[in-house]
Amino acid sequence: MRNTGKPGRLGVGVIGAGKVGAVLGAALRAAEHQVIGVHAVSESSLERAELLLPDVPVLQIPEILRRAELVILAVPDDALADLVSGLAAAGHWQVGQLVVHTAGRYGTEVLAPAMAAGAIGLAIHPAMTFTGMSMDLERLGDCVFGVTASNMVLPIAQALVVEMGGEPVVIAEEDRVKYHAALSHASNHLVTVAGQSAGILAGIGVEHPERVLSALMRASLENALASGEGALTGPVARGDVQTVAAHRAALAGEDIGEDTREGYLAMSRATALRAHARGLINRETLDGILAALGEPTH
Repeated sequence: MRNTGKPGRLGVGVIGAGKVGAVLGAALRAAEHQVIGVHAVSESSLERAELLLPDVPVLQIPEILRRAELVILAVPDDALADLVSGLAAAGHWQVGQLVVHTAGRYGTEVLAPAMAAGAIGLAIHPAMTFTGMSMDLERLGDCVFGVTASNMVLPIAQALVVEMGGEPVVIAEEDRVKYHAALSHASNHLVTVAGQSAGILAGIGVEHPERVLSALMRASLENALASGEGALTGPVARGDVQTVAAHRAALAGEDIGEDTREGYLAMSRATALRAHARGLINRETLDGILAALGEPTH
């Protein structure tokens, strides 16, 4: 386990050349760390490794752990614990070896088997959606990373994030699941809502629904991030009960998918409750909107 390059630089091994692992490996390489090997199995991951990590050898996991000073575990969340414990049982972790996982759900407790063998555990999760292409490297400059580590080694995690061009934000071990839920809610459900809205427009004959939605959704997101609750507009915030009722009726047809219909009703209910809690609509208006949505009132 030795890096003969620039002093202070690390020999990095990447396990999992998915969209995240390959990009972070490339970012560390750009910061003059030496990527000594990558583990990739599928055809897409092999192509991604060749694109983002050219000339880096594809190695088996035990060989990567033997050579690397810093190991990046960019594997699916549900596979992480078994991988770490399996490698520990086989005696592959090394004393003083930095092991970083990129799973949003976990802190460093999932790395306990490696840490018991003397490795140094760090949780570094980029709060960004990845394409697995070179454009992601530029996007890291606007990316916040949720980092979790013991106080003694937290500066190492923060320094690695800065070297990759991101901004570290410390997340407590016990808060990692809430942190990940927040990000999943914001990102994944945004994609679902966009797809459902585009489906409705396509169903009424709009040829390019993404053009209709683009300016609206971009402005809504920017306003929401800049102004919070003050950016809320639309029939719920205005208390237009009859409009909400009309929406529900229009979405009741068989041509509307169940996920779209239930998504609209659920988000309208959540928006109404949130608007009431923040004083944007009164109790009477809230009850009217809930009734229009087919919800019980209080």
